[in-house]
Amino acid sequence: MDPGLGRSLRSAAMVTRTASLHGRENALHQVKDLLGDARAGNGGSIFVHGESGVGRSRLLAEAGRIGQSAGMVVLRGRCGGLAPATPFRPLTEALLAFTRTAGTLTEALGPYRLLLGPLIPEWRDLGSTPADQSLIVLAEGVLRLLSLAGRQSGCLLVLDDLHNADTETLAIVEYLTDNLADQPVALIAATRDRDCAAMDLARTADRHRVASLLGLPRLTRDELRQTVADWLDGQPTRLPDDVLEPLWRTSAGNPALAEELLTEMIDSGWLSDTPQGWRLTGPPRAYVPGSVARRLARRLEACEPPERELLLSAAIFGERFPFTALHRITGLDEPDLVRELHRGVAADLVRPDGPDWYVFRHPLIAEALLDTCSSARRTQLATRAVETVEALHPDLPGIFCQLAATLRLRAGDPVGAGRHLAEAARRALADGAAASAVDLLEQAEPLVTADPALHADVQESRVQALVEAGQIDRSLQMIAELDGVGGGWNPARLAALHTHLAWAAVVAARAADGMDQIAAARRLLGDGASPQQSAAIDVVSAHLVFELPGPGQFQLAEQMARQAAAVAEQHDMPVVACQAWQLLGMLTRRRDVDEATLYLERSRQLAVKHGLRIWEIHALVRLGNDDAARDGNLRRLRHVARDAWTAGAVTAAYQAESSIALQVALQGGFAEATEIIDRALPATTRLQLGETAGHLWQTRAVVAAHQGHRREMERVIGELRRQQQDAHWADAKVFGLARAFCSLLEENRPRALAELASTLQADGGNPALSPISGRVGLHPLLRALAGENDAGAYENGADGVQRLRWNWQFVEATRAVLAGRAGEREVAEAAAASALQAAERYPLARHLILRLIAEPALADGWGDPVSWLREAEAFFHDAGAERVAGACRALLRRAGVATGQRREGVDNIPRSLRELGVTVREYQILDMITARLGNREIAERLHLSPRTVEKHVASLMAKAGHADRAALRDLVLDLRAS
Repeated sequence: MDPGLGRSLRSAAMVTRTASLHGRENALHQVKDLLGDARAGNGGSIFVHGESGVGRSRLLAEAGRIGQSAGMVVLRGRCGGLAPATPFRPLTEALLAFTRTAGTLTEALGPYRLLLGPLIPEWRDLGSTPADQSLIVLAEGVLRLLSLAGRQSGCLLVLDDLHNADTETLAIVEYLTDNLADQPVALIAATRDRDCAAMDLARTADRHRVASLLGLPRLTRDELRQTVADWLDGQPTRLPDDVLEPLWRTSAGNPALAEELLTEMIDSGWLSDTPQGWRLTGPPRAYVPGSVARRLARRLEACEPPERELLLSAAIFGERFPFTALHRITGLDEPDLVRELHRGVAADLVRPDGPDWYVFRHPLIAEALLDTCSSARRTQLATRAVETVEALHPDLPGIFCQLAATLRLRAGDPVGAGRHLAEAARRALADGAAASAVDLLEQAEPLVTADPALHADVQESRVQALVEAGQIDRSLQMIAELDGVGGGWNPARLAALHTHLAWAAVVAARAADGMDQIAAARRLLGDGASPQQSAAIDVVSAHLVFELPGPGQFQLAEQMARQAAAVAEQHDMPVVACQAWQLLGMLTRRRDVDEATLYLERSRQLAVKHGLRIWEIHALVRLGNDDAARDGNLRRLRHVARDAWTAGAVTAAYQAESSIALQVALQGGFAEATEIIDRALPATTRLQLGETAGHLWQTRAVVAAHQGHRREMERVIGELRRQQQDAHWADAKVFGLARAFCSLLEENRPRALAELASTLQADGGNPALSPISGRVGLHPLLRALAGENDAGAYENGADGVQRLRWNWQFVEATRAVLAGRAGEREVAEAAAASALQAAERYPLARHLILRLIAEPALADGWGDPVSWLREAEAFFHDAGAERVAGACRALLRRAGVATGQRREGVDNIPRSLRELGVTVREYQILDMITARLGNREIAERLHLSPRTVEKHVASLMAKAGHADRAALRDLVLDLRAS
């Protein structure tokens, strides 16, 4: 072996092992701070950037060493330079390092183990990934796995060469960066200093203050001297200026360039180690990058033919090559091949890189080796390599599909390369990597123009991938191009594509665009459309029509959905059938709840029959909502929430939990509702499940309103508006279930009536979209109480909505008021009894009904208003709703009934606190808090339970807008001082 080349390669290895990071002291300080914060549970991110050769990888290696020394779990992944990029490769590489040894520990991830199947191959056996899983849900799974890894001493995730990353990996990195602040996880990633998606991500994260951007400059002259001395013998004094000067002049402080020139100087024999130090014995040659290839060419010429063939066969794969394929190509026995790779020139050029893979020690080596042979020889090598890979791996799993595409292209077979890229795109899409699928298909498209049918497949897949990637505008723009494409296209195929785009528009709430696509699909098929084609179009069209304003839309949507359902079942189209029956369940609920339930059950049965698990879960969520709306029963809804988590259907699970939270709040379970919201709201916000997060915000407003906490209710509504500025769909519940009830607890009936009138405008006259927001139920009751005799004339066709239990309590109360006014005493009393029976599940609504109907009952002489008022007064007094309790006492006195004085001591309450609604009992407790008494001591003095004291303290904090007892003490002291 050439001694010079041997010394240079040994020097390079020595650099990796021992060279100090001169000039990187500040960078190391930042790294150590980040790792310390992560170990304390306050994670974060650093993006290291710099030009090629400046030492990014070396800094990452040192960060890993520091993390391991501190006991952290260190996970490493690198984005390879193989084009096209393999989706999720660096994350899979990193996470597998933990999951291989974690054992049963990962069971704590629950459903997220199933969701992480695209990244952890062995977890794919746990079940199929939900069809509607989003990339954000996958990113949340990665975050939870990293947090699990760092539960004891912290976790460090190191990602190198992020500039080569696929789009999905970058999306997950961005998600991690945004959400590491309260996790025991540190992320350090490196990227080249160039305009690329990775640098854009890093700059944005730095601007938003969720990550640090750490640039590595070139070394100064002194820093370069110390670094070069480390490479040689560690003594800067033995490195004279005449040796340093050419290194400095050529590299300008870039460590990799300096190392390359130093290697040239040693190879040329012009730099030698003497007792007096390192000396130049001849003029150094100028650094020329091509010298690497020339040096390798010289070494290859001196090699035996088998060794030369081995290296060239490895190089044709690129920077990284599979051992098994090389074994087949060379014909060597496995022990002989291992021996050849670990001796001679090969040992200096390659190293093992995980099971069955080797990698060249420098990215340039493979290309430099190939530069030593002719283009014909390279084509021959590539052809043999791709045939070997395809023989060994007929299905081309994982990275082999992209590898085969690269080899086919090198072998002069662009169509074959395009076919492999198209297959890789299909797999990427199945794994949720839609953006990578788009990239792969855009690379494939120009390669397959010679095959019209394949070209058509690629273009169609590209449109579908754009839809799944959320790039609706780009997919719509492509339609104009595809309409004029011949070859493999036909009207039926284009019509199916337009229909697919129309469904994407449904999901994106872009009704106008969707209707354009429906029109295009119908135009292409004309009068010759088959029943199956028409059904697929009709079910999508029905979803769009349902959302459009104007008379008759409900009827038209129902007609199309029914027709689609019938054809779909006749021709075995289960997805279309599920879509149709679930829509029919929504459309018919307004007139017949039982009929709607039958349709939802039909959708569920079809989904079970055809193994469509995600559609089954969606049907169960809707059925659970129906149970809750019909009778307040939450059993099915709770069960499907657990079911959805088990199946990994995160979106559906949170939808179910959101529904449970609202129903529990309406039933007076404010603590449980708050617990659900506190658990689910951060996750749904992080996962960008905007509609579900919005529903949770609405429920938080309802919880505050139903306890009479107006200030907290308005704060929550303001936060909802801030986070979802275009969420007008939230207005109906905000007005009808929150603000109106808060006004009733303040005894402000005109205000409540006005807020319910706002509900009618918010839902656009569509009770199916907001069935319990007050349009049918509370609003007619308040109108009847205001003297409007037509308040019982409900919207035609809304009988199903009336029968929902929440609405029925108010419907029957309205009927009682109107019947009593008309002198129909028995009818009024029967209706009142029906209302109160329906209201058994809803304590607040029940007692408001008692308070509201008692007033006309007293005036018109029916029912048992005195008993009603006594029950209501006791409830509202205990709940701290003094205005309603006081109104009940006033009505009792009007009826000639003596009432106990509950307001004694009210004059002692400062006016500002009275205006906040602070009761006498609450003021007594506030006085004792100011004296620094604990809850148990207060309970003993007032003869209350500690739990009751806790409730009063919580009510005081909510009314005063303070978060702790110290702030309450300060409030009282300030009032006394003034």
